[in-house]
Amino acid sequence: MKTPLRVYADTSVFGGCFDKEFDDESRAFFDRVSSGIFVLLISDLTVRELENAPREVREFYSTLTGYESVSETNECYGLRDAYLNAGVVGMASAADALHVAIATVYRADIIVSWNFKHIVQRRRIHGFEAVNTLMDYRPPEIFSPREIIEA
Repeated sequence: MKTPLRVYADTSVFGGCFDKEFDDESRAFFDRVSSGIFVLLISDLTVRELENAPREVREFYSTLTGYESVSETNECYGLRDAYLNAGVVGMASAADALHVAIATVYRADIIVSWNFKHIVQRRRIHGFEAVNTLMDYRPPEIFSPREIIEA
C-alpha cells in the first residue's frame, strides 16, 4: 500500500467548504483525507484562526478526526522570519509565512490553500522554495485543493 501524503491545509481550505466558488474541491479534499489518501496536518495557528471563522466552518472543523496536530516552535518562527527578511511576503502576511514555515518544519509533502495572493502564487512559491533550500529544508509543494484533487 502506498504511503499517504502528508498535507498541511491552511484556514482557507476549511472556509472553502462553505464558499460557492471553492466548496466542491474543498469537500473533495477532505473526502480524500477521510479515505486515508492524505494525512492532514493542522497547526495551532490554523486552530486559532478557525476560532474567528463563521459557525458552520467551526462546526465542520469540530467533526474532523484522525489528523495530526502540529505546534509552532522557535524553529517555525525562525523560518517565518527568514521568509519575511527575504521579502517573499511582507510583514502584513506574517501569518501566511508562518503557515508555510510550520508545514515545512513538520515535513509536509504538500501545502494546500486557496490564498492565491500570498501562498499559492508562482513568485511566492519560488521565494519559499529558495529560502527553504538555502536553509536546508525540503520545500513542500504548494497547490490549491483543485490542483491536488485533479491529480
